[in-house]
Amino acid sequence: MERIGYEQVPNEIFECMMKVEDCINESSLEFQLLGLIRLRTAQLNACAYCVDMHYKELKHAGESELRLSSLCVWMETDYYSKKEVAALTLTDQLNQNWNEGISDLIFNMLLEHFNKEEISHLALVIAQIRSWNVLMKVFGFTPGNYQVKQA
Repeated sequence: MERIGYEQVPNEIFECMMKVEDCINESSLEFQLLGLIRLRTAQLNACAYCVDMHYKELKHAGESELRLSSLCVWMETDYYSKKEVAALTLTDQLNQNWNEGISDLIFNMLLEHFNKEEISHLALVIAQIRSWNVLMKVFGFTPGNYQVKQA
């Protein structure tokens, strides 16, 4: 049920959010990894609109159905690289236990695959998608209608 239509959202909100998106997308992190983080965060925050969007974007980019359908149970599979596991571990920790921060164990796991600039961008993408999740919950955008922009 849409409460606030796209055209009713103040332009500066989307402009501000898109500046952060540009910062994230221009980082050295791969699109597939960013997409997995975005989709996992949307799953954890029960944001149907964002789940739909990021699922479709990853599918369009060539992500396998097996990895997409298994993301909700990623820790029980061996479908993800060690680098992805480190990023998904951070994603889960910051979404499920955010008030605890992250342990040295998690940070050191991240350092095995990412430099500190990349870890900063990982934290930013998680914070950003959480913000989108909150906005979508308030706006009530209808899930299922998102269409991937063709390049």
